[in-house]
Amino acid sequence: MKEEFLLTGPLEPTNEWYAIAKIAGVIAIESVRNSYGKDYVALIPTNLYGPHDNFDLETSHVLPAMIRKFHEAKVSESACSEPVELWGSGIPLREFLHVDDLAAAVVFALENTLPDHLYNVGSGSELKISELASLIQTVVGHTGSISYDSTKPDGTPIKLMDSSKLMNLGWKSKITLEEGLKSTYDWFLQNQENYKQVKM
Repeated sequence: MKEEFLLTGPLEPTNEWYAIAKIAGVIAIESVRNSYGKDYVALIPTNLYGPHDNFDLETSHVLPAMIRKFHEAKVSESACSEPVELWGSGIPLREFLHVDDLAAAVVFALENTLPDHLYNVGSGSELKISELASLIQTVVGHTGSISYDSTKPDGTPIKLMDSSKLMNLGWKSKITLEEGLKSTYDWFLQNQENYKQVKM
């Protein structure tokens, strides 16, 4: 998905209100930039994860929810082998960016004069949900089986952003997914007494 694809089609119905609010901000930045010559930019990040994420199974996103599910299965009475069931088929592709990489992109935008008003910020790579699950399972140390409930929705099949515009100006993500998962799980372990209340 390139930056210029924004507003070229209908909004996803379940995210419509949220999307309109975000898009209004992007348009406001573009207007102020064009009207007053202000060096303002909007950054659109891909799926974020990292320390201080929301691990509540009712309200969290896919990656922190998996960390918690695999962890709880690992520490169950069945000694790391309790099976974990995940929603959907495991086939959809997703892109993830560590919050520290996004922070670096914000600093990059602040310290440089960028020629346009809108930039995608992503890792530039994607993987299947099933591949993400296997990675998280390994990081957590869960040894049980993984099953998929295909009666539950998959969501959008592909969500890879084209971040080449910002990358060509000199910014690039540095934290690998495996490295980021390890540090996020370490944070989770150190903050288990609070994770139900922790929101990103």
